[in-house]
Order: sequence, then structure tokens, then C-alpha cells
Amino acid sequence: MTTFDARASLSDLSTTADRVRRSVEHVIEGKPEVVRIALTVLLAEGHLLIEDVPGVGKTMLSKALARSIDCTVRRIQFTPDLLPSDITGVSVFDQQQRDFEFKPGAIFAQIVVGDEINRASPKTQSALLESMEEGQVTVDGTSYELPSPFMVIATQNPVEMEGTYPLPEAQRDRFMARVSVGYPSPEAELKMLDVHGGVSPLDDLQPVAHAHEIVKLVEAVRQVHVADPVRRYAVALVGATREHPDLRLGASPRATLHLVRAARASAALDGREFVLPDDVQALAAPVLAHRLLPTAQAQLNRRTPEQVVSEILQRVPVPDPSAGRRPGMPGARGL
Repeated sequence: MTTFDARASLSDLSTTADRVRRSVEHVIEGKPEVVRIALTVLLAEGHLLIEDVPGVGKTMLSKALARSIDCTVRRIQFTPDLLPSDITGVSVFDQQQRDFEFKPGAIFAQIVVGDEINRASPKTQSALLESMEEGQVTVDGTSYELPSPFMVIATQNPVEMEGTYPLPEAQRDRFMARVSVGYPSPEAELKMLDVHGGVSPLDDLQPVAHAHEIVKLVEAVRQVHVADPVRRYAVALVGATREHPDLRLGASPRATLHLVRAARASAALDGREFVLPDDVQALAAPVLAHRLLPTAQAQLNRRTPEQVVSEILQRVPVPDPSAGRRPGMPGARGL
């Protein structure tokens, strides 16, 4: 892709992403940073985990993002009696054809909203593993490809709440980022009473982007340049989690890939053709923290994974910001 083409693609990306952002923020008041991370994950071909207490808009955020894009959307309500076959699908014997016919499950959509994912058993949660990593589902030895773009947006309540199961480590590792919506500010909550008091704003939400547009934007994000010093910085951050004394499980190599891909998307949203160390730093906590397991002593000391990531960011040397640019590449254009 030429420089001219890259700039044109990034211009399209900025325009389309801004439409989607404004559409989602029409429903989710006062949380621009959460909406941005959701868009970043979408453009980086990742999956998003939204964790928080009940009633703060987790499901509303996932639905708003799904409805803002003209694509196939399926919702899965995770419950203790949900079976893996309800998600992936099942082969049923057809009496007329005298053969087995595959009945697709709820995972066969471009955006899958998994509501309260940790209320289902770990066995059912694991039904998502192959689809989230490989974009396909295998049933009875036959693989079925999932549509593109494909994104899982899952919500969960904190594990300490009654009736919830912790996500398996392999499942958490497949989510590119985790965000917490948090309580709204008093001003945003007052505005919410006016907007949500009568009818749900989701009812009036119309798609502002098409699935084929998102596919093109994803391709544009792949062209964003990541210089070698920035790559090494991402590797150093992830490597530091594997040696930290407060962690019994650090981040995986998949976490490094997700961190760099998310940084590419963040740079593209800012109209840049190259990744800065700032992009990596801003996404380190959302991308890494949910993959880390603190030691028992760290838990007793109330040390959170987010605190550990913050400490690592302060300790690992940051490369020169100018190192992010390819020689001869112009600076940020502020699209």
C-alpha cells in the first residue's frame, strides 16, 4: 500500500470510527474512554470483555456497539444450564435426506454478545475457545468458518458475586482487552434519567457503518507501522509480568500480539501511520491486567493486577518517541 493510499484509508477509518463512536455515546453517557477501547478492539480484530457490577450499562454498551454496525448480531444469555452445543451448534439426523445436517449455534454471527458469561459453567465457556482464536467451529470432526468481521463482546459480573464462575485462564487470554464501565458522574446520571426515563435509546439506534466497511478499516489498521524499538518495548512489558514477584502467572505471547495489534488500531484512530510508545502504554492495563494471576501473598496485600502493570510501566525503559516513525514518514496529521 502506498503512502497516499494509507492516508486515504486512515481518513476513511477516522470518519467511520467517529460515526460509530457518536452512535454508541448516544446510549452510553460520560464514558468516552470505554467507548474508544471498544472501537480499538473492534478494529484490531479482537474480542472485548466488559466486567463490572450489575446496572452500570455493560449490556447496553455491547448492544449499542453491535447495533451501530449493519451486520449479523446474536445474543447469548449465559446461564448455568446452557450447553456447549447451544453455542457451537449440533448435527441432527435428517430423516428425509438420511444424513446428518448441521444446525448452526448462536456463535454464527458477526458480532456475538455474550451476556453474563461467567454465570455459565467453565465447560460451556470453553465452547468459545476455538471460535475466538481461529474464527471457526469444529463439530463432529467438521470445521465451519465464521463470518467476517467476527467479534465477541462478553459481559461479566465480578467473580466474588453469588452464582458466578471464574473464567478459565485460556478463555481470559483470548479476550484482547477488559474494561470496566464504572459508575457514571452525577451529571451523566442526571442526563441518563432524561434520556432513558421514557424509552430506551437503543430503540432509535440505527446502523452508521456496514460490515464491509469494518473489514476495509481492519485492513487499513494492519498497514500501520510498528518500529522495532516499539516492538521490543511491548515484548519487555509482557516479559516483565512473567518475572514479577507478585504474580504467579504472567502474560502470554498472545498478549504481546494483542498489545501490538491494539496499539496499531489506537494509532489509526488518532490518524497516525505509526505506533508510538504512548499507544502501548495507554493499552497495557486493559490488554494485560485480566490475564495476570496474583500470588496469594499479593492478594492478602490487596495488590491488583492493574497496580502491577502500572509499576511495570514505570520500571521498563521507554524508547524515544521518534523511534516509532519509519524513516521519511511524516508526523501525526490529527485526523
